[in-house]
Amino acid sequence: MTLRSYESQPARRVAFLGLGVMGHPMAGHLARAGHQVTVYNRTAAKAEAWVAAYGGAFAATPAEAAQGAEFVFCCVGNDDDLRSVVLGDAGALAGMGAGTVFVDHTTASAAVARELHAESARRGVAFVDAPVSGGQAGAVNGALTVMCGGEAEAFERMKPVALNFAKAVTLLGGPGAGQLAKMVNQICIAGVVQGLAEAVRFGQNAGLDMHQVLDVIGKGAAQSWQMDNRGKTMVDDKFDFGFAVDWMRKDLGLVLDEARRNGSRLPLTALVDQFYADVQALGGQRWDTSSLIKRL
Repeated sequence: MTLRSYESQPARRVAFLGLGVMGHPMAGHLARAGHQVTVYNRTAAKAEAWVAAYGGAFAATPAEAAQGAEFVFCCVGNDDDLRSVVLGDAGALAGMGAGTVFVDHTTASAAVARELHAESARRGVAFVDAPVSGGQAGAVNGALTVMCGGEAEAFERMKPVALNFAKAVTLLGGPGAGQLAKMVNQICIAGVVQGLAEAVRFGQNAGLDMHQVLDVIGKGAAQSWQMDNRGKTMVDDKFDFGFAVDWMRKDLGLVLDEARRNGSRLPLTALVDQFYADVQALGGQRWDTSSLIKRL
C-alpha cells in the first residue's frame, strides 16, 4: 500500500466486511489511520492474512464483526452478497446497536440500497449507500471518489472516517442516490473506453506511432482519465490490471435495469455492454475494461 498521511481524528471502532481487491486496502487505510478495525471475509484465510498485515481482529460472521462498532463498512460483489452480510441472524444488522452507521461501498442496485436503508432504519441504524470510483489503484493509494446517498447527519458522521481511503466523499441525495450516481459514472466510462479503443486501432491501422499521438492529443480536448491511464497500455496489448470486464458487465447490467425502470434510452451503453460480452467470449473475463480493443 502506498504510504499517505492521515488527518488526526479520534480513533473509532469500525468493522469492514469484504476484503477483495478494493476492500482489503480500504480497510488497511482505516487501520493505519489508527482506527480499531475488525474485519470479516467469506473466505476466512483472507481475513487472517489482513490481520497479519495490519493488526486488528477478524470475526467469523458479519454480526460478530459489527458488535461494538460505531461504523460498519462493506464492499462485496452484488445485491445478493450484500443482503447476505447485512440481513439474517449472522448479518451485520444483528450485531449493530442503535445510532450506528452502515456504509455500503458495493456497486449494487438503487433498489437494494433503499431496501436496506428501510430495514436499517427500523432497527435504529443509519444506512449510507456509498459506491466508489477509482479502481484498485485508487483503493491502494487512498484516493477513491465516493458517491453517497442517505441522510445528511449519518453522512457527516461517516465522511471523516471514509476520507482515510478517499480523496472525495460527497452526498448526492437520499437513499439510492449514490448507486444512481455510480451508474452515471459507468455510462460515461463505457462510451469513453469504446471511443478510445476505436481511435487507437484506427491510428494503428493508419501506421501512426500511437504512443506519440496519445502524447499529443492528450494535451487537448480529447484528454481523459482513460486516455492518460489506459491509452498506451491498449497500444501495448496489456490488460492484466485494473477493473475486470466481468465486473463492468455486472455494473452495466444494473445500469440497463435501472434505465428500463426510469425510461432512459441508452443505445450506446447497451451496445458497449454487448461488446464486453464479445470480450468475455474471447476469454477476457478478467481482463481490464480497456480490453474492448481486442474485439477490433
